[in-house]
Amino acid sequence: QVQVVESGGDLVQAGGSLRLSCAASGSIFSINAMGWYRQAPGKQRELVARITSGGSTNYADSVKGRFTISRDNAKNTVYLQMNSLKPEDTAVYYCNSARVVAGTVLSDWGQGTQVTVSS
Repeated sequence: QVQVVESGGDLVQAGGSLRLSCAASGSIFSINAMGWYRQAPGKQRELVARITSGGSTNYADSVKGRFTISRDNAKNTVYLQMNSLKPEDTAVYYCNSARVVAGTVLSDWGQGTQVTVSS
């Protein structure tokens, strides 16, 4: 099992920046990918950015060029650097770890961190 804990959410003005952190613990050797998702009120949870164990990344179109996902293997931590924030980025941001066990993809979620962008 993997435990993930997010931090870094805050209230920020439009155009500002934030960095979210996700610390993983437990069976981290089994992690294939980690990602950031977000969920705004009344909307479905959506993928924001993802990074694989091999270092490949992918982003939602809405954040390309503004957000950067990275990782520090020594600290077992994944980061989401968010620049040029917009009010529509307001959401609860969740960290996810994905691992494949016996051919089955297992996901572990954090409790989320609130990001609020004021106009």
